[in-house]
Amino acid sequence: MKKSYQLLVASLLCVSAKGMAEVDTSWLLIDDFESASNTLSSDWHIRDVQNETNPFVKSPQIALIKQEQTSQNQYYLKKPAANGVVGNRKALSYIQLPNTLNVGDTATFYTRIMVESFPNNHSFGLSNQRPADIDKLAYNAFEPMLRVTDKTESDGTRNSGALMVIKEALNGKAKYQDIQNPLNGKAAEPLQEGKWYEVWYVVDNRLKENGGQTYSVYIRGGEFSQQQKVYDNAEFRMKREAELVYFVTIANTGPLKQPYGNGGLAYDDIYMTTGIELSAPVD
Repeated sequence: MKKSYQLLVASLLCVSAKGMAEVDTSWLLIDDFESASNTLSSDWHIRDVQNETNPFVKSPQIALIKQEQTSQNQYYLKKPAANGVVGNRKALSYIQLPNTLNVGDTATFYTRIMVESFPNNHSFGLSNQRPADIDKLAYNAFEPMLRVTDKTESDGTRNSGALMVIKEALNGKAKYQDIQNPLNGKAAEPLQEGKWYEVWYVVDNRLKENGGQTYSVYIRGGEFSQQQKVYDNAEFRMKREAELVYFVTIANTGPLKQPYGNGGLAYDDIYMTTGIELSAPVD
């Protein structure tokens, strides 16, 4: 209760480099990275749970707080390892939500993302697991999950770098699909390097038999000058039908023999609110 109250107060008092920003009080702050430190707060867990670097690099994951050159705005830049270092297969970072999303409930999550550079392989989303199990399960700790990558899959399919969702999943085996542009009926364009995108994901944590364990995605940025619904009823990865408690990110360099690349993904202004809410928490 104390932590939730502190986070709510922080969201109400938040004044960022976007100007004298007004924060919608219906949103709860997860993190906006507006601290005096150049590292993530101690609320974040940073884990390299499959470190196969060779030569071995202890704690290869890059987790920095950076400041935009044109403003005072700070954000979190994540990379699986420094450029040229490969073999960090599961670079995790995660933070507890200010409120749990109970089974039967729906909530909206808001996150701004920016691709620092391709090639890369990043995912982010929500988990109903606790830290020890998140570390153990890695990708299978996810329920709603969004993906940014231009890696080549094992079947030879080359991803474009567009934002992706889980089209369907069975026992943790996920099939991904690019978000769609309903204005032209085509898959969305690759995310543009150095450009911020706003992402809303509406998470339905009802039981599967009631139509839940799904999420829908809205986006603004790039080809989407106005907010646009770009995917409806993507599937949870595991469908455990349990309360969601952590925001999770993961990055992967790929194996030593076939690395994907260490391009970074930036995060900023991570919020949540109850129900379906398509306003932006920070103006």
